[in-house]
Amino acid sequence: MSTSFSKIVVLAVLSSAVALTTGCATKRATSEVVVAPLGIPGGQAGYNGAVIVDNSSAVVTGAENLQAVVYFAFDSSEITSQAANVLNQHASLLSSNPNAGVVIAGHTDERGSREYNMALGERRAQAARNYLAAQGVAVNNVRVISYGEERPAATGTTEEAYAQNRRAELSY
Repeated sequence: MSTSFSKIVVLAVLSSAVALTTGCATKRATSEVVVAPLGIPGGQAGYNGAVIVDNSSAVVTGAENLQAVVYFAFDSSEITSQAANVLNQHASLLSSNPNAGVVIAGHTDERGSREYNMALGERRAQAARNYLAAQGVAVNNVRVISYGEERPAATGTTEEAYAQNRRAELSY
């Protein structure tokens, strides 16, 4: 009985060694990120980047009169006083309509890796969400998504273009 147990142990050790060396040999040198944080809305064959928020026409109309974009400094997710002024208006709209929902999309300029920009876009959207929450907005009504550098507002490699792309956009 100990001979068959020894054979099983040897086979297990050998197969583990083969699995480990084979797995390491096929590992990629780069990583890939697939982003579909909101899932695929019902009825769609694939995620197309559209965000569905079901708000009343009064909320949508009220939001049309508000600036929908807040801007950030280079490599930052800190809410500036100018961004706070914009977010305060959205906090007022959301507080007066407790069932209203908003999506905050974080964006970056093209500098940095895709992974870094996705993370920075997420931090920017979360910073805006946290600011709204501090103003009394229910966080359950605020969804965040990061597009990183994938959806620039301005093309080009100038500081002016970069500044327009470092943003978070609020959508109702």
